[in-house]
Amino acid sequence: MDIKKLKTFYHHELMDTIDFWLKSDLIDKQYGGFITSVDQKGKKYNDDKSVWFQGRTLWSFAKLCNTYGVNKEWENAAHSGAKFIQKKCIDKDGRMFFVVTRDGKPLRKRRYYFSESFLVVGFAEYYLLTKNPHNLELAEKYFDLMYQIYKKPESDPFKITPKENSRVRNIHSNANPMVLVSAAQTLRRISKRKTYYDRIIKDIVNDMITLHYKKSNNCVLENVLINGEIIDNPTGRTINPGHCIENSWFLMNYANKTKDKALLKKALNIFNWSFEIGWDKEYGGIYYFRDLYNRPCEQLEFDMKLWWVHCEALIASLAAYKLTNDRKYLSQFQLVHNYVFTHFKDKKYGEWFGYLHRDGTVSHTQKGSMWKGPYHLIRCYILIESILDSIINKKELPDLL
Repeated sequence: MDIKKLKTFYHHELMDTIDFWLKSDLIDKQYGGFITSVDQKGKKYNDDKSVWFQGRTLWSFAKLCNTYGVNKEWENAAHSGAKFIQKKCIDKDGRMFFVVTRDGKPLRKRRYYFSESFLVVGFAEYYLLTKNPHNLELAEKYFDLMYQIYKKPESDPFKITPKENSRVRNIHSNANPMVLVSAAQTLRRISKRKTYYDRIIKDIVNDMITLHYKKSNNCVLENVLINGEIIDNPTGRTINPGHCIENSWFLMNYANKTKDKALLKKALNIFNWSFEIGWDKEYGGIYYFRDLYNRPCEQLEFDMKLWWVHCEALIASLAAYKLTNDRKYLSQFQLVHNYVFTHFKDKKYGEWFGYLHRDGTVSHTQKGSMWKGPYHLIRCYILIESILDSIINKKELPDLL
């Protein structure tokens, strides 16, 4: 594997992906923000807008400017997204909507704070582009709100879940610390409150390891009881290899910055276990869900192959190789690389398909939906290019968050 040629290849793929989105109906020139749902060719097929998509895409265009230099199209897209989020995506109680109409009328809210989490990373990166302190203040305000709800769910201003539910079965989901630990690292990089974010990251990582990290089972569970106990039902036995692999590089990144060898070992374990559990040895690619005891999964899409999972596997395997110099991780990177450019890449119209059947055939042809957009692939390409550069030039692993 020629690392220099690989870096050139990934940069070309990044520019090709950006070109697809700029030519698509993504940027809403009439109402601002981003059209969520576009078909294989980039033409819109649904006017409703996913709110977390707005924050993710704001991050994407701001990050492109901050990494490669300001490009007017990228900058204008970021401005449009930031304005739409602030004017149309926040409810009177301070919580964010989950879906709005094209012109920004509210359609749906969710109890989880994923919309807020992408406001945080989007406006943090936007602050680096604009140098406007309001953008950093907004990011930090919403991070504090997320962390407050995480620690004290009853403090959530958007109350929709009866308290009695938690008395029957109080479940701790790994998705919540996952978005918090990545957002906290982003803010730690740019905020003056580094000690504050270090304390929070350690608190969140402790929850992830104490509750969800199961060394005796060689896995990380998606949902456990609030004390970390395994729930012997399909929810409690669920392993989400994509989430685990994404978490692994979040933790590798923090362990590397803080020189925490014990945490790095655990992060590598998470990647090793999750790749072993997730990789489909018959058809290739990574399963969406697995069961702890290999019993039936209730998710109908459990054996599908999703684009974002493979983006995370590319980042995690290459970061692990950079940190350990163990060539098994380079082999895993190449395995995933070969799979995605054989199956996910749309060679006719560009970008990636998002959803494949287990055998690698395309399930859905759209390039944008309530869930899929530019974010995961653009982030993947930027980080892969950055890690490859550090390998070529024998530099430290760059800050990935």
